[in-house]
Amino acid sequence: MSEPPHVAVTGAAGFIGSRVLGQLRRDHPDWELTALDNFYRGDIREVEGVPVEHVDIRHRDQLTDALAGADVVVHLAALSGVESCDADPDLAYETNVVGTTNVAYTCKREEIALVFPFSAAVLGDPTEFPITTAMEREPLNWYGETKVLGEQAIETLADGSFPAHQFLVANLYGQHTVGDRTVSKDVVIDFFVERALADEPLTVYEPGTQARNFVHVNDVANAFCLSAEHLLDAHARGETGSTAFELGTEEAPSVMEMAELVAAIAREERGLDPTVELVENPRAAETLVDEFGVETTAVRETLGWEPHHTVEATIREQLREA
Repeated sequence: MSEPPHVAVTGAAGFIGSRVLGQLRRDHPDWELTALDNFYRGDIREVEGVPVEHVDIRHRDQLTDALAGADVVVHLAALSGVESCDADPDLAYETNVVGTTNVAYTCKREEIALVFPFSAAVLGDPTEFPITTAMEREPLNWYGETKVLGEQAIETLADGSFPAHQFLVANLYGQHTVGDRTVSKDVVIDFFVERALADEPLTVYEPGTQARNFVHVNDVANAFCLSAEHLLDAHARGETGSTAFELGTEEAPSVMEMAELVAAIAREERGLDPTVELVENPRAAETLVDEFGVETTAVRETLGWEPHHTVEATIREQLREA
């Protein structure tokens, strides 16, 4: 183990990665931090004084050199989202499967602990609630399938070699700042807020009852930072193997309920009067459950994690500041 500890973040120029990097720097100013990204989507080049290096996880030799000396890797580099993976399935495979396997293999060779999110998309249409990591993997789309393969690679390679935490993460929302820049991602809440501000209908894909569990990007990043702290101790004790955690909240509204909430807050905060319209669903492979509770006891008890953001407060803040 290094002294001070050395933590690397892949996907550090992205939505979650830049927040993780910033929190690690603020919480642990003495730690050595390595930030990696290929800048395919994220374009942040520095966070809290930490430069983001151009490294592509698909290139194992380059990756191995970049991770030299690291104690923990928070692996967030991915091609995320159903539409993105459908549009370029080869890139999705190369990034989410080959790239993640490269990271895990490097961790095995170099004895580096690993943090990895594998997405609730791996479950498809679950039939029991609350959601747990023990459920069958039955993804409905290529994005979910690539995340299953990444999860399996880490579980296999970690056994007897290095400690890993893998997180089944609910739907992300929210924004954060890097310097004077606001960092966000196109998610359903932002879509509804933007349409409300533009005086356009809030369009909801049929049937509208499909539920999603929502967790704020800052809370997710905090879980990964707590994970890195715990893995440093686990690594020092010689522990190996993968442990899976569920990461979600008590907030699991339907898409229609979310649109109606945005419309109501837009009236209160901005005097707007957006309409909500149900439209034909263009997505052939979408989770259509009408509840989405997530069992979060393990992450709370093991890592001491608690969510601090709510959907309503976030929507209100975005509408006030727009």
